[in-house]
Amino acid sequence: MLAKITAKNQLTLPKRVTEAVGATDYFQVETRNGQIILTPVRIQRAGIVRAKLAELDISEQDVTDAVAWARRGAEPTATRRG
Repeated sequence: MLAKITAKNQLTLPKRVTEAVGATDYFQVETRNGQIILTPVRIQRAGIVRAKLAELDISEQDVTDAVAWARRGAEPTATRRG
């Protein structure tokens, strides 16, 4: 199979190639011995959210309390540590 690079340095992958690796929006790109290697990457958005919550020291109970507060329109129970 051939794929052509456009004047804007873009490459369209043949449909048979993308069907063979499954649905993905991103590829890890690297070069090795003069070859371009594309590896499908499936981004786990939930993992990104969990990492941000951990960075902010927001616990599962904090989230539960905030949702309960939003649903009833009252003050959340203070559960933050620190």
